Amino acid sequence: MKNKKNKGGIVYSTNPDFNFETEDEEDQATPIPNHQNLRIMLDKKSRGGKKVTLITGFTGKNEDLKSLGNFLKTKCGVGGTVKEGEILIQGDFRDRVLNLLVEMGYNVKKAGG
Repeated sequence: MKNKKNKGGIVYSTNPDFNFETEDEEDQATPIPNHQNLRIMLDKKSRGGKKVTLITGFTGKNEDLKSLGNFLKTKCGVGGTVKEGEILIQGDFRDRVLNLLVEMGYNVKKAGG
């Protein structure tokens, strides 16, 4: 079974014109910043002791998440990545990222350590 997409229990259709439609996360609209609830935390797990600032909770299009990640990396002057719905900024920039996101209108909370 190569195609393992979740099709909501549909196994087979006898209708030759049947077209299965899925709700793709990429197609959902990105809510305005004040409707986003982001969490900022410092993460050191599985990173060889290196610290990263982790931003989670973003909902919306992947392009918008990447754009926000690039903006934050530029403002902090460091590298990072966007993957699996999270933004990782190299180093401990929790306070700076918190201030930048609040200025942009996001609902943000520090989580963890």
